[in-house]
Amino acid sequence: MDRQRFRVVLVFVNILSLLPILLMLLDFSAGRLGSNPIRETQLRTGRYTLFLLMTSLACTPLYTLTGVARILDLRRTLGLYAFSYATLHFLNLVGLDYMFDFKSLWRDIGEKRYILAGFPAYLILLTLAITSTADWKRRLGKNWKRVHRLVYVAGILAVVHYFWQVKIKVPGPLIYGGILALLLLLRLPALQELADRHLPWRNAKGHGSSMADVIR
Repeated sequence: MDRQRFRVVLVFVNILSLLPILLMLLDFSAGRLGSNPIRETQLRTGRYTLFLLMTSLACTPLYTLTGVARILDLRRTLGLYAFSYATLHFLNLVGLDYMFDFKSLWRDIGEKRYILAGFPAYLILLTLAITSTADWKRRLGKNWKRVHRLVYVAGILAVVHYFWQVKIKVPGPLIYGGILALLLLLRLPALQELADRHLPWRNAKGHGSSMADVIR
């Protein structure tokens, strides 16, 4: 994929990533967020976060299957959008639902255990967003990959958070759990070696086994 085509794809990705928040704002202005707009906002921003996080995690398997290295360049953009929606999700809970009453929030953790999974997931995404720059990559050196592999933990915690919040009332948690399991399965070394053997481009110069440890 040449630079011009990648720019078009990047614009398209940015538009699609911003579309959910624009639609939510339109629904809010038109009074279409239901009788409990705070909860509806919480659920929507959570789903948008999960979708973008899974899309970011899907970039590496897509690269493995297609050999289009430019796909890897989309991971950071998608990951930052996932973090942005997670921040809206977090602020909606703390700011609008609890009005920054941290004592009440702490008291309710026992009854709302989804917070126990959601908060560390958000802290991980915050850490990854802060260290996603080239400057931090240079500072952390080899540890940068180790830090950014925490995205897998964030994904697992996010799915658990979603499941504990909605239980089995909707199929969403099971769907996202299945998607995450598949994305993690595709990263197993055995499957990477299988790709090296059966995908000709993987053995081309600059690819092959040296790319098998591409994170995320």
